[in-house]
Amino acid sequence: MSCAYDGPQLKMKDFLIEVHDLKKYFELKRDIVERITAKPKRFVRAVDGITFSINRGEVFGLAGESGSGKTTTGKLILNIYPPTGGDVLFDGAALAALPKREMKPLRKRMQVIFQDPYASLNPRMKIGKAVTQPLEIHGIGTPPERKQKVLKILERVGLIPPISFYAKYPHQLSGGQRQRVVIARALVLKPDFVVADEPIAMADVSMRVLLLELMSDLKKDFNLTYLFITHDLATAKYICDRIAVMYLGRIAEMGPIRDVYGSPFHPYTKALLAAVPVPDPAAR
Repeated sequence: MSCAYDGPQLKMKDFLIEVHDLKKYFELKRDIVERITAKPKRFVRAVDGITFSINRGEVFGLAGESGSGKTTTGKLILNIYPPTGGDVLFDGAALAALPKREMKPLRKRMQVIFQDPYASLNPRMKIGKAVTQPLEIHGIGTPPERKQKVLKILERVGLIPPISFYAKYPHQLSGGQRQRVVIARALVLKPDFVVADEPIAMADVSMRVLLLELMSDLKKDFNLTYLFITHDLATAKYICDRIAVMYLGRIAEMGPIRDVYGSPFHPYTKALLAAVPVPDPAAR
């Protein structure tokens, strides 16, 4: 793996997330003829040996086209998928080796913001119930205390007055409001680490800047560490500290935003940057 970053390395103790030679292969289904003839199994190498670390309080970007392995990497880090090979360490703990009873307390410290807020919210569940559910799962507070926590986080993400949103259903909200609900649900447990999987892709262009500003403010307020997954390098530029560009399950280039955007060396990174639209009608 080539890397654009040649500066001083961060100390190990500063890392919240450590990914070492991570791999995830999905086996392709074989038809009856292939099984009878004992043809070798075939695999899709969604993630094919990547290594990186995320510092505490950092926004680490993971960019690339659809199918490059970004979302699979996020799910591997959250231990939603078991890895085919390699290790993921969260605050020094190897997640794949942890039993379920030890994994549950860590779940509270790592959350996810999904790309499609409408698909990730139960259409038959009111907003208040959806945001309260993580507190119930982890046994935090009494019912009145949970309601107050939910109202407070709804207000913090800009759903004001929060009580008017508490009893609404997802279909009664706009796309931007639903995205704020998903953010509130991820942060109600006050996690340390958040995987933001294309968090503004489904929002209108006019809402994207507001959501990015909200995520930046919440990062400061909650002392968050983000893995920001995106296919849009223009968006990543405004929120990420460092970025890794993925291509076909591997990291093609990685480094600080200034280095990768200012002097990219990999042809794929150059192609992605060239595809970013610029406000110039004479430009290609």
